[in-house]
Amino acid sequence: MGSVGSILRDIGLVTFGKYGQYVITLVTVPLLARMLGPHGTGLLAIGMSSYFIGSLAVDLGVTSFLAAKVPEDDPGHLEVNRLRGTYLAIRAATLTLIGTALLLSLAVGVAPKLHMVLLGLFAGGFWSISEDWLLIGQGRFGSSTMYQGVGRIGYLGLLVALIPRFPTASMALVCLLASSVCTVGLTWWDSFRRYGPPARPYGVKAVLRMAAPIFTSRLLVTGYGQGSAAVYGAVLEAASLGLYSAGDRLVRAIQSTLDPIGFALLPRMARRSTHDQFWRNQIQMLIGCVTLACLAVVAVWVLAPVLIHTIYTHDFDGAIPMLRVEILILPATTITSYVTTAVLPVKQDTLGVLIGAIIGTCVAAVALTAAWRTQSVWTLVYGTVSAEIGVALWYIIRVRWLMVRERTARRGPVEPDAALLSEGDLA
Repeated sequence: MGSVGSILRDIGLVTFGKYGQYVITLVTVPLLARMLGPHGTGLLAIGMSSYFIGSLAVDLGVTSFLAAKVPEDDPGHLEVNRLRGTYLAIRAATLTLIGTALLLSLAVGVAPKLHMVLLGLFAGGFWSISEDWLLIGQGRFGSSTMYQGVGRIGYLGLLVALIPRFPTASMALVCLLASSVCTVGLTWWDSFRRYGPPARPYGVKAVLRMAAPIFTSRLLVTGYGQGSAAVYGAVLEAASLGLYSAGDRLVRAIQSTLDPIGFALLPRMARRSTHDQFWRNQIQMLIGCVTLACLAVVAVWVLAPVLIHTIYTHDFDGAIPMLRVEILILPATTITSYVTTAVLPVKQDTLGVLIGAIIGTCVAAVALTAAWRTQSVWTLVYGTVSAEIGVALWYIIRVRWLMVRERTARRGPVEPDAALLSEGDLA
């Protein structure tokens, strides 16, 4: 898999670049909490949840799959430019639709929650128009980190300059959107310099067919994960969502330091997908990630009061018990993130991702129904924990099944019952 030093370097670069927004969030959260209060923080949580949904709606959740397909030997860059042109056409069309809806909402005037949803969708969608997926596919994590860093530092500067003057949740999202312009521009400048302009779209329908199960599964995952605040915002008070968001941001920030391990290993695993040691290496890395996650759970559970009082104010004391419960998802989200980033994309197992998403969505739907009846934010907390654990258990079963199937295939003909199980499994 390459030297340990190079792997750790790539993990660190992706951590700061791909998920650097969470690091910046930890720096700016005290400012936002004091300026916006629980109610404003709740509105911002709705907007940020919509941000992740908008990002997914534009990039279709296939960045890892496309990054794994970036060819190492492509004379004239014909194949990669055709892929770039097709992907750009799809993303630009979706972003245009979202932008049109946002402009119409500004013209007619809508409720604050709906405004935050539309603004978040557009901000997330605009970020996904970048060529960062191409950098990841090439293993150029240093360039990705540098471009991401420019945008994140710009976001921090805009927040510090504008939020004290315009203390609204909308302004916080506008700052995030404006900072994305630099990152998007730099990634496109890099791709033009290296590959030239993208080719005309070709095979759009084929890409959409490939993306359909992936997008569906990722949308379902986002709905019960990072996008849950936008979903539950329809039945819960903004202030309650603000308390939930206080703990959720800390959990997602810690999760973000573990997620990039899969991204950093993706190019290596794609090259070694047929090696005999593939599964052994994957399991070793997964066990290491889960161990780190468990240590983080213990630390956060003990330090929860200190973290909330230090980062937020005493107005957010109600977030302490919620944080102690939600942090329990960390080992589960670590398993899910690693498997869906570094294992299933390499094996092109779109059906496995889809089934996992359906499981999580079913659990979340039950929690949403309970929230509608009880009007309690605790249904969101328990629903999130239950959904994440259920999905992680499925991926453990899925990985085990894929390992057994490959070993059986190498030993000889597949038995009739195993053939039935594998029929149509891989997309």
